[in-house]
Amino acid sequence: MSVRLDATDRKILAELQTDAGQSLDEIARKVGSSKTPVWNRIKKMREGGVMGPQTVTVDPEKLGFEACFFVLIRTSEHDAEWQAKFLKALKNRPEVQEAHRLAGDIDYILKVRVRNARAYDEFYQALIAEVQVHNVTALLSMEEIKATTALPL
Repeated sequence: MSVRLDATDRKILAELQTDAGQSLDEIARKVGSSKTPVWNRIKKMREGGVMGPQTVTVDPEKLGFEACFFVLIRTSEHDAEWQAKFLKALKNRPEVQEAHRLAGDIDYILKVRVRNARAYDEFYQALIAEVQVHNVTALLSMEEIKATTALPL
């Protein structure tokens, strides 16, 4: 189902990206509409797959997850069986917040959030025991300068 978005839809999405906990009345006021049309537009965008499930953003450090590693993976395996095994391993690891397959010298990059370096080593050891990789480089993020999931609408 293809959903056509107009300027009001984009304003609604921008508001929801900023704070999805806002009331329909607040969103309607900010986008210059009324509650029912805003609700209908949100419903249409949800049904069309423009929006996924609503979630809550939490502060990882306040929950004890103080280390963020970017893990660069090179592999010499590229067949479907290896990829399926690798993807399953990633999906089963809650430490992996993001995983991307790349073009270029690096095959995959992972964003891994753990409590500390020891927890990263446990993650790493478990991963390489489950799936063979050619080379792994882990980069510790010293400071998160910007993080957002909001798109520039």
